Amino acid sequence: MSDIAISQDASQRELDRLTELAQDVIRRAREAGASQAEVSASIDTGLSVNVRLGEVETVEHTRDRGFGLTVYFGKRKGSASTADLNADSIQATLDQACAIARYTEEDPASGLADASRMAREFPDLDLWHPWAIDTADAIALGQEIEAAGRAHSGITNSEGASVQAGESLSVYANSHGFVGRERGTRHSLSLSLIAGDEAGMQRDYWYDTARSADDFISARVLGDKAAERTLARVGARRLSTRQCPVLFSPDVARGLIGHLIGAVSGGALYRRASFLLDHAGKSVMPAWLTIVERPLLKRGQGSGAFDAEGVATRDSVLVENGVLARYILGSYSARKLGLESTGNAGGIHNLVVEPGHGDGGAADDFSGMLRRLGTGLLVTEVMGQGVNTITGDYSRGAAGFWVENGQLAYPVEEITIAANLRDMLLGIVAVGSDVDRRSHLLTGSILVDRMTVAGE
Repeated sequence: MSDIAISQDASQRELDRLTELAQDVIRRAREAGASQAEVSASIDTGLSVNVRLGEVETVEHTRDRGFGLTVYFGKRKGSASTADLNADSIQATLDQACAIARYTEEDPASGLADASRMAREFPDLDLWHPWAIDTADAIALGQEIEAAGRAHSGITNSEGASVQAGESLSVYANSHGFVGRERGTRHSLSLSLIAGDEAGMQRDYWYDTARSADDFISARVLGDKAAERTLARVGARRLSTRQCPVLFSPDVARGLIGHLIGAVSGGALYRRASFLLDHAGKSVMPAWLTIVERPLLKRGQGSGAFDAEGVATRDSVLVENGVLARYILGSYSARKLGLESTGNAGGIHNLVVEPGHGDGGAADDFSGMLRRLGTGLLVTEVMGQGVNTITGDYSRGAAGFWVENGQLAYPVEEITIAANLRDMLLGIVAVGSDVDRRSHLLTGSILVDRMTVAGE
């Protein structure tokens, strides 16, 4: 039996208990004088095992509870939270939230999301797959993953394998009468290895994450992938400073899309801290490129029928034929901007960057993207925080491979890639069909026409 897995019936009982608690606290908040109130309550359980060199390093069992309450006295807001769900702690949390609200300044944008926007349909998104794995089996799986990686000639050491199983139950309720219940599981496997020669040591890793453990790649495939990536980095060189096209591998390309999300999100916009300020309806990417939010994908990493305020989610275009179709807004940022919520309180849901290129025809797989790159830089890792979302200036440490005539030539490290995000987004040449599905940002590799590469 699993050490942590919550059964179907037990999870429903826990959700019932959280629902009753949330509704009771909202009722008491109204009795205390609050004009509006909202509650988020959650229970998270997990098992995490780390193995290194065949030996167990750590075994961690977690069971975390969370309870957050926000009350509104007119346009005055107060929030408080606790990790203790007993009656005294809940009452103290309610008292604190009400006390804070009575003494804060009024904010015209505060308040619940509009009642008319609350979700009314709750489809089964296939997010609940408890993993029936106990500690002994998790340790054995970690050892199997690590052994597969260490079996490769040239691997000299290991930083360890990890096996994690997690389950989350949550309820969001507010004084509109809305109650949203969610169950989700998220499991992961990973391995980090070291290889080296007289020129120095190299480290790399691989991982997999899934809603259902049935969707994992095998232990051997994961170990092989981690080893192949690590060995490929041996003998890495620096590059001389140059300008060239840059291909971002899918897991790194997510970061580029993440910068776009940050620039068109409400908080940055109403603070006027975005390089894409006032760009709705304007071209921000090539005319062939479209990005769509799809929150109702089965087993999606970011799937959900409602956002953090209870607003119903729906499929919605973010970028259409290169034009920014909308911003990413919760109700507060929407009111600050004189707009309407886009159902994105708490973040984005399953953003799909549609593969393609400006030449028409089918999108390229990874090999095809390398051929399209021709001669230039493949980036497989970025480091540092050199991104200014106000100006769009982008400068980050990077590692990867120099590519010649569409073939990997040699690994590179200790370089810096730089450009402006506005130019990078407009300069996207192609998006590959090699989509990385381990995230809620679903994109293949992304080829940018030109960046500055600084090295020796």
